[in-house]
Amino acid sequence: MLLTGHTGFKGSWLALWLGALGAETIGFSRAEREAPALYDLAGVSDSVEFLAGDVRDPDAVRGAVERARPEVILHLAAQPLVRRSYLEPVQTYETNVMGTVNLLEAARASDDVRAVVVVTSDKSYLNRGLENAYGEEDPLGGADPYSSSKAAQELVAAAYRESFGLPLATARAGNVIGGGDFAEDRLVPDAMRAALDGRPVEVRNPHAVRPWQHVLNPLAGYLTLAQRIPTEPAFNFGPARDDARPVGDIVARLAELWPGGLDQADASDPDAPHEAGYLHIDSTRARDVLGWTPRWDLDEALARVVDWYVAYRDGRDMREVTLGQIAEFSRG
Repeated sequence: MLLTGHTGFKGSWLALWLGALGAETIGFSRAEREAPALYDLAGVSDSVEFLAGDVRDPDAVRGAVERARPEVILHLAAQPLVRRSYLEPVQTYETNVMGTVNLLEAARASDDVRAVVVVTSDKSYLNRGLENAYGEEDPLGGADPYSSSKAAQELVAAAYRESFGLPLATARAGNVIGGGDFAEDRLVPDAMRAALDGRPVEVRNPHAVRPWQHVLNPLAGYLTLAQRIPTEPAFNFGPARDDARPVGDIVARLAELWPGGLDQADASDPDAPHEAGYLHIDSTRARDVLGWTPRWDLDEALARVVDWYVAYRDGRDMREVTLGQIAEFSRG
């Protein structure tokens, strides 16, 4: 199996899970990582072989596919941050769009590949500001470089599936939370950093509604999808509708769960880049076709997040903690 982006937040969780399952996995990612990183804290290198490379480099991608000879490719490598996409639009498009082109070119040249899962985002949908859940047949689009790059990634994947018969499907999920996420400009990592530092968490858009879910929920969907690529080309993996909640509610619940509480500070910025006020996706297709449902609801997810960061604060073995949560999730 080849897993791109295995040093990122989602990729690290998935690499650990694959290792626990006994899968022979080769990870392909850039060598540079921002510290701290879950990959290092949880000893992900003990679970997968690391091939250093950049998906923007077609020769490196082709070499990785030739080296791995994978039956399954899970493509998670991406520039994943909306705000960073405003600062680095070219790098965002190069990574998310051309990186996918490079990977699919390498995959179609391989005789070994039997399934490709391309992970995109719920932000690939054209957000019309409606309070309805977006389904897989809704129009794609994006008002910012990140969102539009993920929509373009969807179009690239569809073209390779239809034009070249590649056995692939795309997976759309967003606003995943879990231990070990230290990315900037994400609510839960910002809140946990503030808790660890003993300072108030800055809240930008308290009324914005997002489909929050623990990272293991969609990862379970990706693994299920990889086991059999169905006739449908795209799948949403989102939480139950009741788990699409405002930012302010999430911060309040984290404050209740964190030992000693957590203060808030208003960080509203009228000049900040546009962010959608409401976003939710409909996962009926994943339920009906794949038998997938989110295993941990939002309350459980938030509790698990706080447990992880408390363990990190207390200097515990984070590989053991992370693998422990994977095992508990797998048991149901």
